[in-house]
Amino acid sequence: MTKTTAVSDLEKSGEVAALKLMASHRQIRAISMNNSVFPHNPSWAIQFQDERRKIATVFGEAAVTIHHMGSTSIPGILAKPIIDILVEASDLTKIDDLSQGMVELGYEVVGEFGIRNRRYFRKSRPDGTRTRHVHTFLQGSPEAERHLAFRDFLRCNEAKAQAYSDLKARLTKGGESLSWDDYLDGKDPFIKATEREAVEWYRRNRL
Repeated sequence: MTKTTAVSDLEKSGEVAALKLMASHRQIRAISMNNSVFPHNPSWAIQFQDERRKIATVFGEAAVTIHHMGSTSIPGILAKPIIDILVEASDLTKIDDLSQGMVELGYEVVGEFGIRNRRYFRKSRPDGTRTRHVHTFLQGSPEAERHLAFRDFLRCNEAKAQAYSDLKARLTKGGESLSWDDYLDGKDPFIKATEREAVEWYRRNRL
């Protein structure tokens, strides 16, 4: 095999990997979100703790703190049964070096996936049902702060949490088919407005 052929094969394999990732992303976005959220389940916190221990073993000291985030971390609100995890890392290069350990836990290594300075991992069952999202950012980064602020603000503000839950119920109640994109677009104005308020609150009342 010539050097030129080898390079060409590498380029093709990279293109194939990129196309597979794009196809996977399109498939996820085509999934109907109707009736896809459920009442809070106390087992979600237990599932997080179990996964946290496994992730801590993989990343070691590179993972400064591992948090439960997203709707499954907020008691009393509707959520998709996917455990969202936030890893605050000391060094993203170390996370990259250790990412094979996440593959061995059943995760797909997705890289930044549209958010600069993020390392994103996701896990699914054999039938394709998503079960875990792991978002890794540098410790103290604005993105990490944003996620933690939103979580803690809703945990401490029952009315705002209920408003978010009610919005999810309205979006996913059935009727016309709701895509993943429609679901995200429907939540976006509420999330953006609440995040601004939450970050200000979080900085005043760091928990």
